[in-house]
Amino acid sequence: MAVASGSAASFAAFKSGLRCNASVSYPPGRISVRPGKTAGLGAVRCSVGSDDLAKAELRASSVSALELLKTSAADRYTKERSSIIVIGLNFHTAPVEVREKLAIPEANWPQAIVELCALNHIEEAAVLSTCNRMEIYVVALSQHRGVKEVTEWMSKTSGVSVSEICQHRFTLYNEDATRHLFEVSSGLDSLVLGEGQILAQVRQVVKTGQGVPGFDRKISGLFKHAITVGKRVRTETNISAGSVSVSSAAVELALLKLAESSYATVRPLVIGAGKMGKLVIKHLVAKGSTKIVVVNRSEERVAAIRKELKDVEIIYKPVSEMLACTAEADVVFTSTASENPLFLKEHVEALPPVSQEIGGLRLFIDISVPRNVGPCVSDLETVRVYNVDDLKEVVAANKEDRLRKAMEAQGIIAEELKQFKSWKDSLETVPTIKKLRAYAERIRASELDKCLSKMGDGISKKQKAALYDLSMGIVNKLLHGPIQHLRCDERENRTLNETLENMHALNRIFDLETDTSLLEEKIRAKVKQSQP
Repeated sequence: MAVASGSAASFAAFKSGLRCNASVSYPPGRISVRPGKTAGLGAVRCSVGSDDLAKAELRASSVSALELLKTSAADRYTKERSSIIVIGLNFHTAPVEVREKLAIPEANWPQAIVELCALNHIEEAAVLSTCNRMEIYVVALSQHRGVKEVTEWMSKTSGVSVSEICQHRFTLYNEDATRHLFEVSSGLDSLVLGEGQILAQVRQVVKTGQGVPGFDRKISGLFKHAITVGKRVRTETNISAGSVSVSSAAVELALLKLAESSYATVRPLVIGAGKMGKLVIKHLVAKGSTKIVVVNRSEERVAAIRKELKDVEIIYKPVSEMLACTAEADVVFTSTASENPLFLKEHVEALPPVSQEIGGLRLFIDISVPRNVGPCVSDLETVRVYNVDDLKEVVAANKEDRLRKAMEAQGIIAEELKQFKSWKDSLETVPTIKKLRAYAERIRASELDKCLSKMGDGISKKQKAALYDLSMGIVNKLLHGPIQHLRCDERENRTLNETLENMHALNRIFDLETDTSLLEEKIRAKVKQSQP
């Protein structure tokens, strides 16, 4: 997979774009022009008096920002087709210490979408934030400016500097961004190759985004298609069969460090009874555990797990008893959504030592992002702390078989990429189809009215209906051929270029083109929104 660093290349291109026209500057929130730099103004100064000059400057300042944008070298931005971009960090590019600072809780995803779409060059957005990744998907009116605005937004909301984000981020565009999400949903980009939980998390993006302004047609279609790809890959390649998850890898890692063959004699404590916590409990049971203490905010989820695993003693404890429970545990698994550490050095330092029979060291297996166990706890000699980045040791063992299945999955992804591209490309011609139908409808309605007025009042309702149906039938039959040639359909063996040529031809023939392009209209709307 091609991963592009966000530092040198994109910023160099951005700066070179600004150098083309030093007169235009783009501070956050609006488009503005520096006084005295308007095209042609210098010539006016040389040949007119002060009164005329003042009038000229007044006229220049009254020109809309969009018009200046159109006449400047930055006009190329209005001629770009909107792009699908992913800007993110994952376990490949950034350690958990960085990822946890940028993580966005699921409850905040809708607000994040709204804020992202308020940026000047961002039209649609979605957030995918898990323990292994924080990725923002956008439809941007300009690639360079879209990436810049999103990166600055990430810095503002997380407190991480732009320079540090650029050290660890990756950016992918259009087909590469689409392929990446398809690989993510298929489990090919997971720490645990083929794991199934990521598909549920992609589904959650769609569920959370429903009805949120900015989670619109392209981004929604992208994520829904990614869900289809993830399901198809798992069905046709069996890549998830026998594979481990983050939760099962955590349970395996603890056994490796304890040098035990099972959990029969180990005292486990699970903090958090959400999806990850429930999976930890199930894998503990599979590895021989018969008694598990679970700390959670409420007993409801623990009771449901207890009902499902009837042959195991599952003891519920409230959060207020967390430290007391930790004092009696050999291994502590943490998987909560807390944004602040649950365990600090002073908490753990006061705990009694564990039995020498299992090594004399208390293990903390922290699979939360942000981390539930503070980094300072690792300084203590009586404990060992492991986080999600330490699971690589476990997953490397049974990776070979799934790598073979991953090769099969890539073939499926290649097929699905073509289908998604055809769907996305077909959206480019939708405005022309609408304009053509509206143009034909105006003519049809006008001519029908003329015909009815000539026929007088003696015409019956049945005759009027027949004339209406006749006019509609003629228009629909005439439009059928042109509209078919505006659709990107693989069955027609028509390329995107041919379809776009047809679109431009129809625009010219029927004079459907307007003074401003679609992107210009979108930028105009953004500028208007940003003005007080």
